[in-house]
Amino acid sequence: MGPVNANPFMKLDKAEEKVILVDENDNEIGIGGKMEIHREGRLHRAFSIFVFNAKGELLLQQRAKVKYHSGGLWTNTCCGHPRPGESLEDAAHRRLSEEMGFDCQMKRIFSFHYQVRFQNGFVENEHDHVFLGRFSGEPFPAFEEVSDWKWSDPGILRKDLRENPDAYTFWLKFALDNVLDCEVCYDTIE
Repeated sequence: MGPVNANPFMKLDKAEEKVILVDENDNEIGIGGKMEIHREGRLHRAFSIFVFNAKGELLLQQRAKVKYHSGGLWTNTCCGHPRPGESLEDAAHRRLSEEMGFDCQMKRIFSFHYQVRFQNGFVENEHDHVFLGRFSGEPFPAFEEVSDWKWSDPGILRKDLRENPDAYTFWLKFALDNVLDCEVCYDTIE
């Protein structure tokens, strides 16, 4: 576990944040306000980042309790939405810096669609692009987004996911096995 600090890279204007609406093939079909889209459950583009250190441990974060959904749950290193006109790669680097206070080389490895309704009525309906990265330093997370972080051994994480599924986000449970099964992908990240 590590300290959570005020991250100087964090510059959020949640009221004005826009997301990219997509069809089932991830073709852009429009733009909408982030909160409105999540209330309506409309399909939109997103990304999830999984960063591993030199020991093969995955960097997890515990989402801040004030998040609009899944607050207090453990999840992958970072998630986000590309802004209109922003590439997925640029968005992933921007968001990793904003949320976790560092940047690293990343590679996009697969994408998937998931949909889940939360108890508060918000809906995630995302075409989610998964990125892998390597980093062995210490993150400097933004306290507005992250309440805690830790490096986790994948075998121990898989076991804990089975024993304590309610402690983790839906999308982490959905994507983790595919990420961990992509061992060949790790070797291609500089």
